[in-house]
Amino acid sequence: MEPMDIVGKSKEDVSLPKATMCKIIKEMLPPDVRVARDAQDLLVECCVATYMFVLSEFINLISSESNEVCSREEKRTIAPEHVLKALEVLGFGDYIEEVYAAYEQHKLETLDSPRGGKWSGVEMTEEEALVEQQRMFAEARARMNGANIPKQSDSDRSMDR
Repeated sequence: MEPMDIVGKSKEDVSLPKATMCKIIKEMLPPDVRVARDAQDLLVECCVATYMFVLSEFINLISSESNEVCSREEKRTIAPEHVLKALEVLGFGDYIEEVYAAYEQHKLETLDSPRGGKWSGVEMTEEEALVEQQRMFAEARARMNGANIPKQSDSDRSMDR
């Protein structure tokens, strides 16, 4: 398994700005030293490989500790709180506030997404929701009693509003 497969990216998907990397390489060397193009390319590839390895190890470390925290609480599913606690336990407490803010932002962004939940994007007043609920109950009761009440179509519902 490639290290970046963990977060959904392969080595080919990850890159660093080549021009910037070459500039950094040149700045680190004495002015009279030249670096061949293929040596620069190799150094950039080494940086990408190192980045991928470090990221993979970091994810593994956080995941393992999150699992430990989860197990100590006798839970079966790792929750965001477990990850935050794992960061603290591992000495990354300075990042917790920033990670939590990113998590909150993620929740806001995914709230309106198609996967955000059954009712995401539905805008109904409380009265409309109550009327809809009563209609659905009446349909269910009718089905349970064997009557065949036709379901109200979406276009009919929009006219009711």
